[in-house]
This record gives sequence, C-alpha cells and structure tokens, in this order.
Amino acid sequence: MAIVHAVFSLFMEVKKRRIKVLFTIPNFDTAGSGKALLNIATRLNQESFEPMIACESEKGFFFKVVRESGIPIHIMKLTTSMSNRWSGLQHVLRIAAAFRRIKPHIVHSFHYSADYSEALAARLAGCKWVYTKKNMNWGGSSANGWKLRSWLANGIVAQNTDMFQFFGKSKKVSLIPRGVNVNEFAGKESDKIKIRVEFGIPENAKIILTVANLVPVKGIEVLMQAFNTLHPQLPEVHLVIVGDDTSDYARSLKQLAAGSDARNQIHFTGKRTDVRDFLAAANVFVLPTLNQGRQEGSPVSLLEAMAAGKCVLASDVAGVRDQLQDFKTHLFAPGDDAMLSAKLMEYLALTDAELEQLGYRFRNHVTNNYTIEKEVKVHEQFYLDMCD
Repeated sequence: MAIVHAVFSLFMEVKKRRIKVLFTIPNFDTAGSGKALLNIATRLNQESFEPMIACESEKGFFFKVVRESGIPIHIMKLTTSMSNRWSGLQHVLRIAAAFRRIKPHIVHSFHYSADYSEALAARLAGCKWVYTKKNMNWGGSSANGWKLRSWLANGIVAQNTDMFQFFGKSKKVSLIPRGVNVNEFAGKESDKIKIRVEFGIPENAKIILTVANLVPVKGIEVLMQAFNTLHPQLPEVHLVIVGDDTSDYARSLKQLAAGSDARNQIHFTGKRTDVRDFLAAANVFVLPTLNQGRQEGSPVSLLEAMAAGKCVLASDVAGVRDQLQDFKTHLFAPGDDAMLSAKLMEYLALTDAELEQLGYRFRNHVTNNYTIEKEVKVHEQFYLDMCD
C-alpha cells in the first residue's frame, strides 16, 4: 500500500511540475517583437508554466521594461554563422551546453531571421524547439535556412494564414495571430487634445495617422502621395507619421514632404512610446505596406488602431487581409496611391459621429478575435501539446 501511495504521489508531483519555457530573442532594440514576447511570458498561467527569457545583450530601450517584469533573464549567445560548418558546430555545442544548464522544456524563438543554429543547439540539448514566423520572408538566399529551421522545429507558430504556403501539409504549424490589450487603448478626451497641442494641429482638423517602423516595405511614400493628392480639396487635414525618423529611408520621406504643398500639414514625430495618445487624437489610421519582401506577419499597429476605435485603411497584403477579412472595403491595392486617396476622401467626408460609429465596429472586431488573452490561451495549449 505504501508503494502505491508513493507512486501516486510521484505521479501527482509530475503532473504539477511546471513547463519551463525559455523565450529567446536577439535583443530588445525595438519594442515590437520584444513586447509581443513579454505579453505572452508575463501572462502565462504560473501554476502550469515557468517563463524565462534569453537574449544576447542588455541593449535596447525596452530591456528595462523586460527586467522590471521579474522574469529570469539569461544573457547568452543564441546563434552562430553556419557558413563554416566545423566552427559553426563548435559554437552550436557551446550554445547547447548553455541550454542544458538552464534546463528549459521548450525553447521558443522570436528571432526574425532564417537562422537554424539555435534550433540545432536546442535539439542537441534535449529541448523542444519552436519558433514564431513573424514575416513573409522565405525564398532567395535564405530559402535553405528557412527549410532547415522548419525541419528542426518541433512546432511552428504562423501569424497569418498566408504563411501556410511555406509549410505544405506539415502538422507542426499552428495559427496564432497577435493579440492586444483592448482596454489599454480606451482613450480619454484629454489624450485627444495633448497631441494636437504638441504639434499645433487645430482642434477641429482631421488627422490621418500611421505608426510604423520606417523601412521601405512599409510604403509610407504611397501614403504621402495620396495625402498630396487630397490636400488641395481638404487643406485642413493633417498627416502624422510616428516612427524612428533617423534612417536613410526616413530622411528621403522628409525630403519628399519638404517639396510638397502640404508640407505644413505633414508631421514626423520620431520614435514615441505614447502611441495611445496619437491614436486617441487620430480620425483615420493607414497602414500602406507594399506587396514585396517580408510584407506583414500580424501587424499589431493595425490591431491597436482598431482597439482604439479608429477607422482604418490598409493595403491588401499578407497579415493585413486576415485582420480585415470582415472589412474588405477598407483594403486598397498595395502601392496604389490613387485608390488610397479616393478611400481617404470617402472616409474623411464622414462626420465625427459617423467615424466614431465605424470605429466601434473595428473595436468590437478586435475584442472578439484579437485580444492578448486569446493569444496567450492558444500559446498555452500549444506548449501543452508540445509536452504531451
């Protein structure tokens, strides 16, 4: 009887043992992927999961937020070049040894590239290894890397349905779109005024807003061209562009703005952490991503705009078309500034009350389909399935 009791106690102890999930990311230089990682890690059921984080440095303005979360952080080498197979394998063995010391059950990579060295190290360490596919990069010089990365993975998180074309009939792949904290974007009246005062925008002027990492694929010049087209008819409308404006691409956008008749109505804000205030002030949000390269995974800026109850317009590309599948009239052809200008004219002609009513529909769509709680719950089941 004592033996039966001991076996039962051991069984119950194993059942209660938490799954250790090590989230890996190169750095926290930008808040996008880092915030997505932290949103999941901090919300996992603490009775079932033990989250940890590994990154290669303490650099990045978002690292302080991560450290304040209280989740254990390991600073370590996570990837290595495999161009020289022998030296690459030596480095992989060192990474594997570090994984063995940490002893995670699952290593979940948020790395954006086609690297497969981390996957190899995790598998050599006896860990399950999974990764989130965050963009539409696949072919070209990185094709073999993506194939090896996927072959080594125990599981793959696809952020949109277009990604399934990469994996054939593989059963490793689970669809888990991004989610947002809907309550975080319930703007106050005072938030609307703050941004207008800072940038000298009249209280009654309508604002077109975009929030993006200012790189060429985001197609911001398309939005600016559309804005220039509508400006003569709607000279009181302002365009606000939120994002790091220090890159060569951002400087080219500023030059384009300087030569525009609408230059006094175009505002570059630089990198900001108060995106919620900009959303509160805006009337229409636009995401003009081009149909090339990485496109979108599951763009959180679009979800945040909808959660803030804004009318949104976005180009018909991977990632976006999933989020706006119930709002197809709010999609425009990628790169088509004339089509975008026409749609902006249409929605800017609406009254504030009509725009607000439309915004409620978008907010309800996010509340029903794209909450952070739903994203975390699906991740939890994904991890449990990995450890069955």
